[in-house]
Amino acid sequence: MLTIAYIGNGKSTNRYHLPFSMLLKDKIKIKSIYSRSGKSQWPAIDGIIYTSDISDIYLDDSIDLVVITTSNASHFSLAKEALEHGKHVLLEKPFTQTYEEAKSLFDLAKSRNLFIQCYQNRRFDSDFLTVQKVIESGKLGDLLELEMHFDYFRSETPEQSTFSAIDSFLYGHGCHTLDQVIGYFGKPDKVHSDVRQLLGSGKMNDYFDLDLYYGALKVSVKSSYFRIKARPSFIVYGKKGMFVKETKDRQEEHLKQFYMPDNEDFGVDTPEHYGTLTYISDDGVYHEEKIVSEIGDYSRIYEGVYQSIVHGAEKVVKDEDSLIQIAILEEAMQGLIDKETL
Repeated sequence: MLTIAYIGNGKSTNRYHLPFSMLLKDKIKIKSIYSRSGKSQWPAIDGIIYTSDISDIYLDDSIDLVVITTSNASHFSLAKEALEHGKHVLLEKPFTQTYEEAKSLFDLAKSRNLFIQCYQNRRFDSDFLTVQKVIESGKLGDLLELEMHFDYFRSETPEQSTFSAIDSFLYGHGCHTLDQVIGYFGKPDKVHSDVRQLLGSGKMNDYFDLDLYYGALKVSVKSSYFRIKARPSFIVYGKKGMFVKETKDRQEEHLKQFYMPDNEDFGVDTPEHYGTLTYISDDGVYHEEKIVSEIGDYSRIYEGVYQSIVHGAEKVVKDEDSLIQIAILEEAMQGLIDKETL
């Protein structure tokens, strides 16, 4: 058994972590949850110790892994503390604000023979897994362009916010989509970024458009707070055809409805959510067909963490993947930081 504790007891822990770590009852034991107050708006779970004293976690020799789900700005300092207390660490995204911070955490973990990894659960989104299936079918031919979007229509959020790099739209949501790109395609040959404050200086970053180049392939990662109709989740173009996946993975949708992963149809697409593949086959015949979506499963991140710590398996999210991502985020954000400090 891998015994774990959470630092943070808000939405992240209760909505995006516990429903999945609790599925692995034969491998994972959740012992403690720390928060400053020791309390939460979320219902307490029987058998878990709730504490407002972080030393209850750091000094508990039975706890193997600490999962950090606190505010973005606290990620680096808390991860460093946990490693210094001899704990393995699973750290929410964005991993850190700077490349140097990320590198120092990986170096510290390595020097102490400890595990640290970013919680990149969206590697197991159904839409992303389905795109991989279509690409690997070969029906699109050589890839030319891939567009991925993560859009909102929430004008009140940037209107009520002020500028912060670590709490920006780029860091908070680019960390999802960028990791998918880097995890699948690797390090890009070059990157072009367009990061904006649509409401003007002093307001939060509410738009980004990143282009990552892999030889002839261009991957575009785009997000905005002002899309009253969201763009398709994925559009993939190849020499022989294209694939469009309009809707996103439904795990988050179901979690918000308190429809939990122990339901057999949790997060599962129905036919109206299936993407459309259009292509010309090798014999010159035009095809258009619906592609049954793969099933997303965020518990696979916890399965991977268990296998890495207990059995020495390779990390699901490699250190280099996180370092590449943070370097891209940091460089892309720097223009806005320079503007704000003039």
